Amino acid sequence: MPLGKRELARIERRLITELTEACETAKGEIKGFTWLTHTADLNAWAETLKVIWVFETLADRQLAQIDAKVRIFELMTIAFNEANIDLIPSDHNVHLDSEEECRRTHGGDWNIRLTQSRVAKGG
Repeated sequence: MPLGKRELARIERRLITELTEACETAKGEIKGFTWLTHTADLNAWAETLKVIWVFETLADRQLAQIDAKVRIFELMTIAFNEANIDLIPSDHNVHLDSEEECRRTHGGDWNIRLTQSRVAKGG
């Protein structure tokens, strides 16, 4: 039976709370990390949830891809579990991006980047 709007809203609130915890933890641990956000179709969490981790520079993002990806996935596992979302973090649902890349390709407009770029589409 599909979840109702109220239950979907509760799940998203829990996810936001847990992502906020992950974000605050990461700010103190991962060089160059600045913020994160998510996109999802609430009626199809498993297929559409994307969590985008944003770093200040492309170099910071590339370094995190090598040195901090395991920690990022650990933080995501905790967030998903605490939010009761049955997902395993993967390259399909966790993406790394940077302010520098957004400025270069989308003039710093994250709304456009998240709706039009490969990040939002999972490519």
